[in-house]
Order: sequence, then C-alpha cells, then structure tokens
Amino acid sequence: MTSPEKNLTSTQSSSFWQQFKENGQIITIALVLAFLIRIFIAEPRYIPSDSMFPTLTQGDRLVIEKVSYYFHTPQKGDIIVFQPPIQLQMLGYEKNQAFIKRVIGTSGQTLKVREGKVYIDDQPLSEDYIAEIPNYLLDPVTIPEHYLFVMGDNRNNSNDSHIWGFLPEKNVIGKATFRFFPFNRFGKI
Repeated sequence: MTSPEKNLTSTQSSSFWQQFKENGQIITIALVLAFLIRIFIAEPRYIPSDSMFPTLTQGDRLVIEKVSYYFHTPQKGDIIVFQPPIQLQMLGYEKNQAFIKRVIGTSGQTLKVREGKVYIDDQPLSEDYIAEIPNYLLDPVTIPEHYLFVMGDNRNNSNDSHIWGFLPEKNVIGKATFRFFPFNRFGKI
C-alpha cells in the first residue's frame, strides 16, 4: 500500500514533467515560426550609412518584406535590400553583407546621368526624394535582362550602380516597407 504523501509527490512530479514538456513544445514551435518568418516573409534591418538620406538616415530600423518579390520583380522606385554583387565582393565586401538602395531602372531600360539629372530612355526622372543632384556623368547604359540599376538617394555619397554596375535580380533580399525606429519617424516608407 502506498502512502498518500507518496502519491502526492508522484503526481506533482508527473505534473511538473508534463508542463515542462508542453512548454518545451511551445517554445520549439515559436522558434521554428520565427525562423521561417525571418527567412521567407520579413526581417528587421538596420541602416548603417547615410547613402539613402533624406529618405532613410543612419540608425533607422526597418522591416524588410520578402513575399511580394516571389510574385513579381522589383519595380522602379522600390527601396530594396540586397546582397552585394560579385563586383563588390571582389572589393572586400562580405557576401552576406546587406546593402539598401532605390531601384532606378529595370531590364531593357537605357539610363544616363547628364547635367545633374537621371534619364531613363531619354526621359528625365522627377526625383523629389534625393539629397542633391548628382555631380557626375554617366554614359548611356542599357540594363541587361534580370538585372537592376540601383542608386542611393544621397546621390553624391552612395556606393551604387553608377560605380559598380548592374545588380542581379537574384541578389535582392526584399523591399523596405516600414520604419519602426526611431519612434518620431515611425511609419510606412
């Protein structure tokens, strides 16, 4: 015959291990979901430089959305995060280092920079988002299939396509959609 105290201890021990197991399952599911969301849906990013000023400033924290580019390619005007192309990797940038720039041109378009203006297919872009007009020239270039031409909004202080060339679409990680810090600039981009 077992004593009531022994039954109570056995029940408490069993209850503890049952709760431990359930909590472990919940934590495991939460970690797997967080991992899947970050890989396939969205992730936070930090802006390390002023190359996108005035749209984004150093220290901004953003949500990068990844889903829409499963269904269509980046569009002109999108602010994208991407892995550096081989040209930048050859200059010492790490493959997993992320860059952020604005899509200026897409496959098949011809782009040039003249007299402080960016032209796409001989039409000047209206760019009310840039810090200042570009103080450089760029001879006409036609963007190859499955490539993009990207530039920082801080045109004269941006390591972008006017320096290193075209960005392969496959290097795009996602689209900057929302700023969550600093709080005084909280909101959609």
